[in-house]
Amino acid sequence: MAKPNYQFEKRQRDLAKKRKQEEKRLHKLAVKAAGGEGGNAVEQDEAGEAVNPEGADTQAE
Repeated sequence: MAKPNYQFEKRQRDLAKKRKQEEKRLHKLAVKAAGGEGGNAVEQDEAGEAVNPEGADTQAE
């Protein structure tokens, strides 16, 4: 049976962690930039769908 390659596994975890941190940083910058323009910033959930922060429907009737 082959030995586990712990260095490879650790490196993959570290890369995933850095990638996630970078995504969060970019998201924060995007929200900050959208909020600075005076408009309402639209939050997005993990699937990329718009989320209404108030929880109310905003459909035109």
